[in-house]
Parts: sequence; C-alpha cells; structure tokens
Amino acid sequence: MEAGARLPSVRELTARHQASPVTVAEAIRRLVAEGLVETRSGRGTFVAPRPTTETPPDLSWQTVALGPRPAGESEMQALLALPPTGAIPLTGGYLDADLQPAAALGAALARAARQPASWQRGPAEGREDLRDWFARQAGGGLRAADMVICPGGQAALSTAFRALASPGDTVLVESPTYLGALAAARACGLRVVPVPADPSGVRPEHLAAAFARTGARLFYCQPLYANPTGATLSADRRAAVTAAVRDAGAFLIEDDYARDLTIDGEPPRPLAADDPDGHVVYVRSLTKSAAPGLRVAAIGARGPAGARLRAARLLDDFFVAGPLQQATLELVTAPSWARHLRALRTALAARRSALLTALHRHLPSMVPSTVPRGGLHLWVALPDGADDIATTTAAAASGVTVFPGRPWYAAEPPGPYLRLTYAAAPADQMDEAIRRLSLTML
Repeated sequence: MEAGARLPSVRELTARHQASPVTVAEAIRRLVAEGLVETRSGRGTFVAPRPTTETPPDLSWQTVALGPRPAGESEMQALLALPPTGAIPLTGGYLDADLQPAAALGAALARAARQPASWQRGPAEGREDLRDWFARQAGGGLRAADMVICPGGQAALSTAFRALASPGDTVLVESPTYLGALAAARACGLRVVPVPADPSGVRPEHLAAAFARTGARLFYCQPLYANPTGATLSADRRAAVTAAVRDAGAFLIEDDYARDLTIDGEPPRPLAADDPDGHVVYVRSLTKSAAPGLRVAAIGARGPAGARLRAARLLDDFFVAGPLQQATLELVTAPSWARHLRALRTALAARRSALLTALHRHLPSMVPSTVPRGGLHLWVALPDGADDIATTTAAAASGVTVFPGRPWYAAEPPGPYLRLTYAAAPADQMDEAIRRLSLTML
C-alpha cells in the first residue's frame, strides 16, 4: 500500500481475516509502535510516510567534544549484556525468571496501581513506611528519618560517593570488589585505592595502613557475600575493621546487597547494627532478591552525612516513582515474601551444588577452596598462564558465558580468575555449561 492509504476498519479486517477484534487491534497497535502506520483521530488508520533516504550525518565532531571515554563504562555494559541465544549463562548478577516471585510482584504492582495516592507526589526522601522497613532491616540505630529511597543500589552508591567525597579524594575498596562501585567512584572523580582481602573479608591491618598512607576518609565494602568472591567479613575482623574506620575519622559504605541471598546458616548482623557514632553508611537493595525490574533500594546515614545524602538524591531525580515504592512495600510486607525467600534459599543451594559438582567433574583444578555461604557467584582461579579475557571469549564461542576477573580489580590482579554465576541458569544445565567451558581449557 502507498503512503497515506487508508487501512480498512477493525470491523472490516475482522470479517476479512476471520480474526477476533482484539487480535486485529493488537496487530494495528504493533504497526503503530513500529512506525509503519499512523492513526488520525476520527478518520482512521493510514500507512505512514516512508522515511526519505538521506546522507548519513557526520557525527565525528563529537569525538573531540566528548573527550576520553569514562573508565569502567565498557565493563559495566558487558556485565549487563544479555547472553546470546542458545548460550548457557553463568554471567549476570540477577535471578533468572524461574527464581523471581513473578506472581507476588504482579499482585503487588496491581494493588499499588489501584491506590490513587501512590500516583501523587510524596516526600522526596521516599515513603516513611518503606523507609521504616529498610531501617529495621539494618538492625541498629538507623530510623526512617535517616533513610532515603533510591532507584536501585547502583544509584545509591553513586549518591554516596558524590555526597561523601569530592573529586580528587581517595576511596578505599576491597580487592577485588564490585566493578559497579569502581565505575561509580571513578565517575565521581575519586581516586580508588585497593586493600587486600581474602575469604574472611578485608584484612584490617592493611586497611589501617591504607588509611594512614592515603589520608582517605571513605571505605567501600561488601561485608556479606562480597561480589565477586563471595567472602564474608569474619567475626574476629569486624571489630578491627570498624576500629580502623573510626580511628581514621572515616565513613564505611556498607553495601548489604545480598542479605536475602543466604544459603547456609544465618547471616551476621549488618555492620550498621553495631555503629553507635554514625561511621557506617548503609546501602540495601531489593533488586538481587526480587527481580531486575524492581529498581528500589535505600541508603541510610545519621547526622550531617544523612543530610548530604538527601540533598544529593533530590538533585538527581527528585524522588522514586510512587507506584514503585507502594508496590515494593506491598511485596515485602505480604506473607508471600517470606515464602519466596525460603524457596529462593533452597533453589540457590541446588544450583550452587550443581555448579560445584560440574567443576569437580570437568575442571577439578578450578574448584574454589572456600565455598561462599550465600550470594550468587563462585570465584574460581584459572591455571597459571591462562588469560581470563581470552578464556571468556573462547567460552562464549563454545556456548557458555562467563565473566573475566580482571575488571573487578582496582589495580593489577594477582592472577587470572573467572566469576561464575549460579543464579542465571537452571541446575540441570550446569554440567553442560562447565563441559563447554572445559573445552576452552584444553
């Protein structure tokens, strides 16, 4: 049909193709969305004008105007990339669809949408009842007034780095650490200095030395099931770490992203629960334990630091959408949330076990010496002389996606590693995934 030609009416198309009116209307909606047809009020639906062929624009000038590419940008894009069709994913940082509480999420969002108040402007720092829920999760002296609702944990980290430090300042991090935190800190103009860590968490003596050497006033860490290693700060190090922070007159950003991802036993209390003087800035997200689309988190701090955080969030985007906040509250306060977390623990245990079994069978030299008690990942060492980037590329060509270890380090890595995620693929695919990976190691 020529551009401008009128399409038959829905009634005519229904009769001609013996389809339901709903099907015809949906087909037209898709054509409109693709720009192939356009609707004109009171006149009908018409074939849209075809775009004219033009000379491609010259955008080369932007290279000079933009300057160097921000550090960490390509790594973040790779981390969030969807796996190719047919590949078994051992990458990503989210639950796959089978592990998400889809029914509970849908019900919560439906209830939220029916409440007119959720569509109105609320407090810039977020709903008080939701902030109160997050404060109680911290288990300490934080109150609802100390919390700010954020659109996801990554946004909370960016807010914290920007509010608590200035460009050129130093931030200490565990080595290795979450690459999203590295990217956010560098985007804020901060100098990132790594501190050695092991399966028991950051090493307090090195943390104290780093504070003394650099004069840093900020330390970012994940004390529980750290990403990527799965390490948990041991009981005998907790006091020493907080003492090092206190003696330096510094802040500790506690990224408690994995509290709902415990598999074995019970998790230790957040560091924020034992922080009487406001050194700990607490970050808690629900995205990892619910679904990637639930971009809701909270950040909490007391005193002037809390005021800085609230001001920084306001400048970014005013507030998190009311319906999303209401849906989050509906989700976490419903009985189905506790059931979901119990089922999730069982499912993650099965997937972790399947991945370990597959490693023992196909790549026994890469079985980790310490198995994390929670989280979503295994951190495995490659053989000496191996290249993690090359291995990742070869694995993708063999039909399994893994993530290299290099981007998780703020400085040179001590050796080649891979991060293997057990939350993104079913347990019955783990053996085949590691078999494919093993083919790249021959």
